[in-house]
This record gives sequence, structure tokens and C-alpha cells, in this order.
Amino acid sequence: MNPPTLLTGWGRTAPTAARVVRPRNARQAADALASAGPRGVVARGLGRSYGDAAQTAGGLVLDCTELTGPLRLDPARGEVTAPASTSMGRLIDHLLPRGHFVPVTPGTRHVTLGGAIAADVHGKNHHVESSLGAHLRALTLVTPDGRVRALTPDGEDADLFWATVGGMGLTGVVTEATLAVRPVETAHARVDTDRTSGLDATLDLMARAEHPYTVCWLDLLARGAAVGRGVLTRAHHARVADLPRALRRAPLGHRPTAPLPTPPWAPPRLLNRWSVGAFNAAYHAAAPERRRGRVQPLSSFFHPLDAVRGWNRIYGPRGLVQYQFVVPFGAEDALTDIVTGLADAGAPSFLAVLKRLGDPTPAPLSFPRPGWSLALDLPADLPGLGRLLHGFDERLLEVGGRLYLAKDSRASAETVHAMYPGLPAWRRTRDRVDPDGVLVSDLARRLRLV
Repeated sequence: MNPPTLLTGWGRTAPTAARVVRPRNARQAADALASAGPRGVVARGLGRSYGDAAQTAGGLVLDCTELTGPLRLDPARGEVTAPASTSMGRLIDHLLPRGHFVPVTPGTRHVTLGGAIAADVHGKNHHVESSLGAHLRALTLVTPDGRVRALTPDGEDADLFWATVGGMGLTGVVTEATLAVRPVETAHARVDTDRTSGLDATLDLMARAEHPYTVCWLDLLARGAAVGRGVLTRAHHARVADLPRALRRAPLGHRPTAPLPTPPWAPPRLLNRWSVGAFNAAYHAAAPERRRGRVQPLSSFFHPLDAVRGWNRIYGPRGLVQYQFVVPFGAEDALTDIVTGLADAGAPSFLAVLKRLGDPTPAPLSFPRPGWSLALDLPADLPGLGRLLHGFDERLLEVGGRLYLAKDSRASAETVHAMYPGLPAWRRTRDRVDPDGVLVSDLARRLRLV
């Protein structure tokens, strides 16, 4: 029997120990589910959920990164079938030289396809393309009863399909998935950049954008009239004609930059209101006031943080908390209140990303809904952090906002239950396929999802 392994999420805030096994196929995954003890079992990919979604204290964790197999692109149907262990990076590396790209990508290449389905990830194009589940054509799911189920969004057990999408790994182990892909001419984006003076200007520009990809970095330490100032980038996929002559010889050439290492250890409180304030001010000032049509590799546009390996370590030994929420359109005052509250508190976040969200999927636990989503990172040892974020939770509840489960590490069960009205329907489906409660995670226990 394997000795327990200490596991955390990307935020490094709540380590717990569990036995880890590495199934190589669906049969081994089924055997592992059958051998789960009283503390249950949960699947894990590359560990990029920020909180405690992929760990289960005293239980069994299935490291699914060895569920390998071939990637099969069907250009005629515009689909790719891949093992759930396939990272977003490997999937992109396979597709781009063949003239295709993923329909949705989160902010990192280092997430497995199975993990992306479990979180129903979204990207910079949610306002026009929704989340990953909208492009998922089929998946293979191993449930605790040992069955290997082939599921589709409108098939015989569509309820289980949609309970799995965004279901945080609590309906079974995804072993394979088929995803719609899009044709592209190049491995580059054509990017427009604007430096905004405040939150109202930022929201106005984003609301009027006709680009398929839109994202804005915010300076959350700016105050007064500058509250919510940012750097807005919007992009289209570049065509061959958009490329400089030197790039036209190999328009689909794709070479992600090798990441720079971060120090293995960072001192506590390295990131504070003064150091982050100086960085934010310099970054905002250095951004172009208005630039159009810059050609940029897709890898650097979509995954800028991947250029630094282990960047989460700069938050120090206590780790980081990511707080991501969405407020509905029409509730912009709540967004302003939260942004102003962060500035007034001097909360040192240099990774603050605002996106416009569009239509949701039918998945009952999927996070996105039409509105504005803000994601920000904060040092976990920031004095008063719990009280500050609890106040924001209350404001979100007032306007019908919600938190993202894949990022959460500290919300209360009562808050999350109020934010997800589809939870009872999701539970009915989950209980049907797992009546004994075999699948459980630390997040599921903390939020009383199961």
C-alpha cells in the first residue's frame, strides 16, 4: 500500500494527506474506485485548482496523468478525441501544426482535459463562445459502480453528462473526451491594446468590443478617480496576411517559450501594498495608450503566466488565495464596490483579470453566467483577508453573483449553496450514480456538496 502523500492546490493553503494511485486505463480507474476506503476517493490532474478540490484527507487520490492514449483529430468533423490526462498545452501543440485550435482555453496550458471538464473552464472568449462544456461532444466516465459510460450532451443520460461538466470530479473519473475544435490559419493573434483610466471606461470599452477574445488587467491598488484603471487587450486569430513576411513561411509554427524559474523559496510578505503598488503603477504606465494590430504568438496571449515556472511560490510559504466571482449585468455597482473595497484595504494583488461572460451551459454547477468576472490573487497571510472577502461574499449574494468553485479555498457552505440554485438537481444525479458517497473531496466536505 502506498504511504500517504501531502497534497495541496495551486494556492498551497490547505495541505492534507492521502494515498495516491495512478491508473493507466479505465479498468484500473474502476478498480481504484472499488477499493476506496471510508474517506472516499477523488481524481486529480495537474493540481491547478487553487483550493482543495483535488485532495481528500485520509482517502484515496487518483492521479490521472497516466491515463494516456492517442490524440485523434477528425478535420472533416472539426473534432478531436483525447485522453482526459492530456494537458491543454499538449492538445494545443497537437492541433496548431494541423491548422486547428481549442475552442476555449483557461489562463494556463497546465491543466488536463479531465480537469478542464470538471471545472467547465472558460477563457477570454466566454462572451461569444461560452465555456468548454458548450464544445464538448462526448465523454467517457467511470462511475463508482465500475461502469464505463459513454455520455453525450443530448444522449440517454444527458443529466449525468451535464452533472459531470463543472461537477468538480464528484460524479466519476473522466477517461476520454471528444471536443469540437476550430480551424486557424496561423499560430498568432492580432492584438489591440488600450490603457484605461478607470473602471467605467474599462467596462464601456469591453461592452463595445467586437473581438472574440477580450480581457483586462486591473490595477486594484489605484484609488480615487483611477479606481479600476487597467490595460485592456482584445484579439482575433491572425490570418496569414496579417503576419510579418518572416512569419509567413511557417504560419503555423508554434514554439512556446521555455519558462523562467522562480526561486524555490520567497520570504513572507514579499508582496505587500508598496511592492505591488509600485509594480502596478509601472505596468499601467508602460502599457500603450492605444495600439492596434500587434501580432503576438497565441501562447503568450493566452498563457502569459506560464512563462514563469512555479509563480505561485512568490506569495511565500503561506500561499495565496484566488478570489474569482461574477456579478450579473446590471449589477455593476457591486463590482465597483468590491474594486473600491480592495483599493481602500490596500489589498496587494498584481494578478487581477476582468472578463465579460456570456451564455452559460446547462451544467448546474458551472460557474459562468452573463456578467462581469473578476479574478484576483492575494497573499493568504494578508491581515484581515477573511473578513474582507466575507464582506464581498455578502455583497455578491445581494446581487445574485457567485464564486468559482475551482478557485475557492475559503467560502462557507451556506454562501455557495445560495449562489448555486442548481445544486439540488445536481445532487440527485450524483446520488443516483454514487449512492454510497464514494467520490468525495476536501472541497466537497467543506462546502457540503455531497
